[in-house]
Amino acid sequence: MATEKQLTPLGVAALGLLAERPMHPYEMYQLLIHRREDRLVKVRPGTLYHTVGRLAEAGLVKAVGTEREGNRPERTTYSILPVGREMLESRLKELLARPATEYPSFPQAVAEAHNLPAGVVLDLLEQRMDALEASLAELEADAHTAQSKGVEQRFWMEIRYQEALTGAELAWIRQLHADITSGAMPWHPPEHSNITAQSKL
Repeated sequence: MATEKQLTPLGVAALGLLAERPMHPYEMYQLLIHRREDRLVKVRPGTLYHTVGRLAEAGLVKAVGTEREGNRPERTTYSILPVGREMLESRLKELLARPATEYPSFPQAVAEAHNLPAGVVLDLLEQRMDALEASLAELEADAHTAQSKGVEQRFWMEIRYQEALTGAELAWIRQLHADITSGAMPWHPPEHSNITAQSKL
C-alpha cells in the first residue's frame, strides 16, 4: 500500500479530481488544463495516464467502466476508493501544515549573480520583471473570470496565493534593480567579487 508521502503532486491532483466524480484520464487532463492547474503541477497526458494507473495498482482508485467514441481508443473511467480519499486527505493535511524544504532555482541564481557584470544582471532582471508582470496580469484575469462566474473563492484560493507570491517577488526584484542602478548596492567586476568572497571564507 502506498503512503501519502509517495503521492506525487500529479497524483494528488488526480485524486482530487476523482474525489469530485468518476472520470477517465483524458477528461482529467482537459479539466486540469481548463482550470489552469498546469501552473501548479507539470501535466502531460502520458504522465497522467501513468499516474492514474499507479493509483489503481496501489488500490487507491478503481476502473468502473470503459467507453469508445467512433474509431478512438477505449477510455477507462476511474473512481476514487475510500482508502484513496483517506490518502488524499492525509497528504493535504501534511502539505498544508508543514512547510516543505524546496530548492527553487531563482534563489540560487540570486546567490551566484555576483559572477556576472552589473549590466548583464540588470538586463536579466528586467526580462524577469516583464515575465512576472505578464504572469501577474494573467492571474488577475483568471481571478476576475472566476469571480464573474460566481465561483466560490475556496475553489480558486491558489490564484490569490500565486498573486501574492508573484507580487512579492516582483517588488523585491524592482528594489534590487533600483539598488544596483543607483549604486546603493556596489557591484564589482566578477573576478574581484570572487577574490573578496574567498577572503571571507
